[in-house]
Amino acid sequence: MTAPAVRPYGEHAALVDVDSAVEAAALAAWARDAGIHAEEIVPAARTVLFDGTDVARLAALLADWQPRSAAVVGVLVEVPVTFDGPDLVDVAARWGVGEDEVVTRLTSYELVSAFCGFAPGFAYLAGLPSELSVPRLETPRQRVEPGSVALAGEWCGIYPTASPGGWRIVGRTDIALWDVEREPPALLAPGTRVVLRAC
Repeated sequence: MTAPAVRPYGEHAALVDVDSAVEAAALAAWARDAGIHAEEIVPAARTVLFDGTDVARLAALLADWQPRSAAVVGVLVEVPVTFDGPDLVDVAARWGVGEDEVVTRLTSYELVSAFCGFAPGFAYLAGLPSELSVPRLETPRQRVEPGSVALAGEWCGIYPTASPGGWRIVGRTDIALWDVEREPPALLAPGTRVVLRAC
């Protein structure tokens, strides 16, 4: 297996290309544990940004890194979900199954917070197989309630606050995803393993 591509990104940063969000989360976790020098290490969908680092030195350090050697071992968070979302029937139809089977499938996978974005505490949860991918809504909702559990593409996400949104809502949770009094404030920080539990 070849080493991941390391590209300069500005004067003091590097962008590392990987094959998936799960690999990005794994690489970021491995780099932090290995003590690789960088002011920030930020995973995304298929890249990891190393800000404040030496590109040549980073490339040398990553020469032997392999995804299988860096499985995500973050803390596990169980999220209780009431599966009664307005798009549950639509998702079931797209998957060709009943609503109960949608719940069974969504609660059978261990997901991982690949990265956070869109809103404080909004984690992009990777780990659903590609055949469960669903498109975003053609017209986003003007308001999505906090705690809404939703799907878009191969991602699962939980809205931490009320906001507009175009993901397909399958359920809701009362769990607090963002709390400035907590350390870290984001409950589902990158690398966190996540299991949805029907309640």
